[in-house]
Amino acid sequence: MPKSELTYSGYLNLDALLACQSPLSSEHDELLFIVIHQAAELWLKLTLHELGAVRRLIGADDLSPAFKMLARTARVQAQLIQSWEVLSTMTPTDYVRLREHLGSSSGFQSYQYRLLEFMLGARETKLVEIHQDVPAHAAGLTAELARPSLYDEALRLLARRGLPVPAGVLGRDLAEPYVPNAGVEACWATIYNDPERYWDLYELAEKLMDVEHHVQLWRFGHIKAVERIIGFRRGTGGSTGVAYLNTVLTKGFFPELLSVRTVL
Repeated sequence: MPKSELTYSGYLNLDALLACQSPLSSEHDELLFIVIHQAAELWLKLTLHELGAVRRLIGADDLSPAFKMLARTARVQAQLIQSWEVLSTMTPTDYVRLREHLGSSSGFQSYQYRLLEFMLGARETKLVEIHQDVPAHAAGLTAELARPSLYDEALRLLARRGLPVPAGVLGRDLAEPYVPNAGVEACWATIYNDPERYWDLYELAEKLMDVEHHVQLWRFGHIKAVERIIGFRRGTGGSTGVAYLNTVLTKGFFPELLSVRTVL
């Protein structure tokens, strides 16, 4: 189609987009439930797009455009956080009427959220099994486990800049969970104690903390929304619901960026 004939609806493919909401019941709140989760997946798609580019730029030691993308990511995350406020207008009675139509579907099965966790550095190979029913998703997660996480790339950058990042950290098995390291904390302490000398690395640290902060706020908002709507019953996908979500809050991404604040 010539650009002169391109319409708003055509460019955004709105007919297909607005046809993606297919309630399985006559319950009024089901459309709310669907739209909130579909919109979250679109925001997650944009987050992955931005952070994937950030990771490549850090690997190329090109931090200025990476900072813009990290700032944008924080704004996107604010949209995700706010979405829980909208979902929380659903009452327990509304949800009970809807629940039977959800089957075994659960946000626990979100491929993009799992990919985001892996990209940020929270990696558990056993979680790939949850996505085995969709081979492309399992393959995508497996491929991500072979790549340096965003934090791995940041630590490699520190090493290239002459900071003494321990060799064991730089050469670790990328698929395994990251283990906090005192030597890495010392490197960040050097940066925080002399921000004028290491200004771009200092800014990178704070931008990464923005991302972690917003992820944790999003997780907390999820907990409170679930708690308000379903209480402490089990989740539809077989998880323990609020009990499981509470454990996720303890799983950060950049541990030394938090711990260094205690030793400065």
